[in-house]
Amino acid sequence: CRVVGLLCLGSGALLNAAIGRYRGKGGDEQSLLRSMLDTLQRGDLLLGDAFYATYFLLCALRQRGVDALFEQHGARRIDFRRGQRLGPRDHLIVLPKPAIKPEWMSPADYQQAPPSLTVRELRTGGKTLVTTLLCPKQTTKADLKSLYRSRWQVELDLRNIKTTLGMERLSCQTPAMAIKEIWVYLLAYNLIRLMMAQAALHAHRPPRQLSFKHTVQIWIAWTQHANGVYHED
Repeated sequence: CRVVGLLCLGSGALLNAAIGRYRGKGGDEQSLLRSMLDTLQRGDLLLGDAFYATYFLLCALRQRGVDALFEQHGARRIDFRRGQRLGPRDHLIVLPKPAIKPEWMSPADYQQAPPSLTVRELRTGGKTLVTTLLCPKQTTKADLKSLYRSRWQVELDLRNIKTTLGMERLSCQTPAMAIKEIWVYLLAYNLIRLMMAQAALHAHRPPRQLSFKHTVQIWIAWTQHANGVYHED
């Protein structure tokens, strides 16, 4: 199967997840993300890689009052001489609605989509980014560079779920039970993140300053002690 998750950048908590088939219609990352858009609230900001920088997803986010910052898709030709110049390799452009309706989209939704969308493209940190944060005074180029770099935290979060918690290899033998097993791992992950958030609040520190792996080790040691399990060398 394929799993797509929405994670909180501030705390690392898993806000929602969608599980779909690995191959076939409806199991791609775009479809799974669209199924979770109700999780996002007005004023939120969604970070993502180049796979998500599509016209209709950007429109759907803006209609919900959600901003986005994605890496621009490599297939798109970038010409910073066009559009409204905001600075070196930084401009506003107007994207037209694609002439061909995507297979996943209904004719009614395609008709309701806006005919164009204004976005900001910029080159920074060796990457071309696209965002709905249009004002260079409110959100500078340096702000966007730093923000997109922080997206790497999501990769570390996924590594913690798969490697630190051991979800790389499932033990259940049927598809239905395997899906349940995945949800148990995700629940365990969030319970650990909850403990980290509570500890960070008590220590007046950001949750991201705490180590997920170290928290798991402390939890295991504490539960073994509480259950009267001791190890002697």
